[in-house]
Order: sequence, then structure tokens, then C-alpha cells
Amino acid sequence: MDFYFFQLLIGFVGLTAIAIPFSSNIKKINYKNIVVGILFQIFLAFILIKIPLIVSFFKSLGDGVIALQNATQKGTSFLFGFLSSPGLPFVQSDPSAQVQSAYFAFGILPFILVMSALTAWLWHIKVLKVIVDAFSKVCQKLFNIGGPIGLGAAANVFVGQVEAPLLIRPYLSRLTNKELLILLTAGMSTVAGSIMVALVTMLSGQFPDINLIQHLITASVISVPAAIIYSNIMMPSNEVTTFDESKLPKLYNSSMDAITKGTRDGLEIALSVGAILIVFITLVALVDSLLGIINDDLSLQAILGFVFAPICWLMGIPWEEAVVAGQLLGIKTALNEFVAYAGLANIEPGLLSDQSKLITLYALCGFANFSSVGILVAGVGAMCPERKNDLVSVSLKALIGATLASCMTGLVIGLVNYL
Repeated sequence: MDFYFFQLLIGFVGLTAIAIPFSSNIKKINYKNIVVGILFQIFLAFILIKIPLIVSFFKSLGDGVIALQNATQKGTSFLFGFLSSPGLPFVQSDPSAQVQSAYFAFGILPFILVMSALTAWLWHIKVLKVIVDAFSKVCQKLFNIGGPIGLGAAANVFVGQVEAPLLIRPYLSRLTNKELLILLTAGMSTVAGSIMVALVTMLSGQFPDINLIQHLITASVISVPAAIIYSNIMMPSNEVTTFDESKLPKLYNSSMDAITKGTRDGLEIALSVGAILIVFITLVALVDSLLGIINDDLSLQAILGFVFAPICWLMGIPWEEAVVAGQLLGIKTALNEFVAYAGLANIEPGLLSDQSKLITLYALCGFANFSSVGILVAGVGAMCPERKNDLVSVSLKALIGATLASCMTGLVIGLVNYL
């Protein structure tokens, strides 16, 4: 065993210990459940990454994503013409000029619309529901959680952080505060299927040799147990809410209804992503300008890099690379995952090793940021207004728990990739 393996072991202890001071009752923390949860994460990661049959399935799924990208390109080029294609529609006479194409807005964001519609349809015909139900039942058995919260947490792997609570809307008023915490933490420690395809397109240049859709799905799947682990640490409780499956709401009335509503939801997500990117990138530039008055080398990224560097080291990233990875993790938490992934996509060669880039890819795979807290509290609060104060009271714990859950996921994949 070399030092790196011991670094990973220290990481499991360290990332768990960080959450303990935020616990509402340290004496009631069930450490056995923590160990079981971590082992379950490692088992899931090994199955999804190492088993040849699963790898072959994800390869086929990756080919399907490429086909979906090509099909989407047909639709976007019909509507937007050359704006939806990568590259510039003219010869750039001045190579030093920083001229960018509009491919992100007109080529990548439309993938969210298509994937959102496809996800809604797959849910309606019960393909995704069967998978989510199976995963939910495993989580219920392992972590002693009730059916409603098991379903709500598991659904976050495929549907959005606000759409998942819709599946258990009749039970929101009855959930305990701990179950609300699990729901919010799971929502912020995963990314929706509609976002994954856009991320694959964005990151393909930085990760040409791996199946990105396989890794992004794996990241979301193994983050759900991590979210439950951290929720159990921060709010230990044995109370569970049971449910009658026949009372669950029917989201869509027909295939056409699913596609129509999915497209509408995808449009809201795409517009939100675009708007948030404009605002937050602008705010970062403004903050950097103000910091530049103090010192030319001072920037928001530099500050966040030093703050999050110790956590990145606990994730299994060497210290000499931890500041760079910490910048991306800090941007994801302070701003959002799209801005962070854009930074990862454009990172200079040599700053991060392949192992560190893979760990960072997993650690960034989640909605854990301040804007998501507002989105979740507002969205779930609208479904169940009488629980809005409870949602607010657990929201900070959820943000911390989701951030740590994504970091634990990065650590787990670092271990599995090392073995």
C-alpha cells in the first residue's frame, strides 16, 4: 500500500467528520449506517464502472447520446442555422482576437429541451419508474427510510430537483424534518438527466477517452446514498413516513402530454441555465475587478481555491493540484455547476492529472449551490406552503450535506479507479 491509499482512507474519515459539528444530536448518530452507506457507494461504483456487461450497456447508451446529439443538431440547425454549429461561420482574420461562437446558447442548451421531453416520456411509459422504484427499495432497506422519501430521493437521479418532490406531493405535509432534509440534500447532490447530455457535449474535449454519460449517471446514482448518510449525521432520527402507492399523483395523461410538458419544463431549465450563467459570470468578473484593485493576482477563484483545497485533498487529489480543483469546487458552491464545469472544460493541460480530473468531474456533479437552495425552498414550498418554514430551517444543512455528498462521491470514484 502506498501513501495515496492512506490519503483516501483519511479522506473517508475526514469528510465524515466535517459533518458531525452540524449534527442536531451527535449522541444519536448511527456510525454503523455511515459505514454501510459508504460500502454501498463503493459497491455501486464498482458495479457501474468495472463490470464488463454494465460497461457495454453504458457504451451503447453513449452511442445513443451521440445519436441524440446528431438528431438535436438537425432541429437546432433548422431553427438557428449556423449559430447552432461549433466554430465560426467566417474566417477569423486576427488570430489574437477572442471571438467565440454562439454554440453554447444555440447548440448545447437545446439538448436540455430534448432530454427533458425524452425523460418525461420514459417516465410516463414506466421505463424510468421501474429503475427508480428498484433503487428506492434498496435505499429503504439499507437506511431505514420510508417509501415516500426513498422514492423522492431516488428520482433525483433522472428528473429535476423540483420535479422529484412532485412525485410524492401528497406526502410532503407528513414528512419529518429529517425526511425533508434528505429530499433537499438528494436534490442538490445530483444532476438531472436533462442536464447530463448538455454536460457531455461541453466536456467531451477535456475527456475524450472516457464514456462521460456513464460517469455522470454513476455520479448521480452513488450520490443518493451519500446524501442519505449526511442527512442521518446532521439530523439523526428513526421516524419514517409510510405511503400508499395508489395515492401517488399521475404526472402525465398520455405520451403526447408527457412530451409537451417535458419540453415546457426543459425550456424553463434551459432559459434558467442561460440566464444564471450570464448573471453569475458577470458577477465573478465584477468581484475580480474589485479584488484586482487590492492586488493584481487576487481573484475570487484564487480565494475559493485556497478555501476548498483541504477538502479536495481529502477527496484524493494531490496537494499540488488541490488548489486548482478547489477553485472549481468553490465556484460550483458559490455560483453553480455549469460555471464550474465550463472551467473544467477549459482547464489548461497539465494542471490536473487524469485521476484528479475524474475525481473533480464527480465532485462537481450536483446542484449544491446557493441559488439551488432558493429554487428548492421556493419550489417545494409552493407544493406544500405549510412546510415552508421547515424547509428554510433545514436548507443550510442540506447545502452543506449535498456539497459533502458530492465530495464523498469524488472520493469513492478515486478509490474505485485506483483499485
